[in-house]
Amino acid sequence: MRIVSANLNGIRSATNKGFLDWVAQSGADVIGLQELKAQDGDLTEAMRAPAGYHGYFHYAEKKGYSGVGLYCRRQPDKLIVGLGLPEFDREGRYIEAQFGNLSVISLYLPSGSSGEERQQVKFAFMDAFWPHLADLAACGRDVLLLGDWNIAHNEIDLKNWKGNLKNSGFLPEERAWIGRVFAELNLVDVWRTLYPEMPGYTWWSNRGQAYAKDVGWRIDYHIGTRGLAQTAHTGSIYKDVKFSDHAPLILDYDYPF
Repeated sequence: MRIVSANLNGIRSATNKGFLDWVAQSGADVIGLQELKAQDGDLTEAMRAPAGYHGYFHYAEKKGYSGVGLYCRRQPDKLIVGLGLPEFDREGRYIEAQFGNLSVISLYLPSGSSGEERQQVKFAFMDAFWPHLADLAACGRDVLLLGDWNIAHNEIDLKNWKGNLKNSGFLPEERAWIGRVFAELNLVDVWRTLYPEMPGYTWWSNRGQAYAKDVGWRIDYHIGTRGLAQTAHTGSIYKDVKFSDHAPLILDYDYPF
C-alpha cells in the first residue's frame, strides 16, 4: 500500500506545474491533499477525480484558503468530512476515508506564522483536536493521519533550529504537544521511525534560496497507530518536480488495500 501526503499550496497552481501527471504515475493508493485554496467550482473534472482515482474534499468557506482532500483508488466505505467543530470546519481542515478497518485522514493544522492572532487560533485548534486524536488512538482501527501539522518536533526536523526557537512551528508548547501525541497516545511518527537520522525536510521557505540550499523543515507527517505503522518499510520525498513549497511525502506499507 502506497500512501502520499502532499500540501499543494493551491491545487490549481500545482496542477499547472504537473501535479496530476505525477499522480497518474505515482502508484499511490491514497493521496492526502492539503491547502487546496479552492472551492468546488474552481476545480476541473481532472482535479476532482484524476484518472484511476476518486476525489473527496473539505473546502474552506473563505475563497482561496486552506482546504483538504483525498484521492483514493478505492471508494471508501465511509467518508467523514470535518471534525464537528464549526469554527475549524469552516476552514476545511479534516477529511477521513474509511476502508474496512483502515482510516486514512488528510489533516491541515493552522499556521501561526502570520502573527499572534493566528498563533492563538493554532493553540485553540490543538486543544480542541486533542480529544479527537485520543479517540482515534483508542478506537481499535488502523488509523493514518496524513498532512501538514505545521510543527517541527525535534532539532533534526529543521535545518536552522537555533534561529527558530521562538518562531511558530518550533515553539516549546508546539513541540511538547506533538511529543504528547507520540508518548501519551502511542501514535507513531512513521518517517522518523524508519529514518531516525535522516532529516526528511518537506517544506522550504520561499525567501532567499532555502530550497536550493535545502534549508528546510519537516512539518508534513504520516502519523499512525502502532500496528499499521510497523508495516511501513520504505519512504521517500519527491523533489524531481517542485509542485509547491512542500514536497510530497511517500511511504509504502506492507498492508492490504
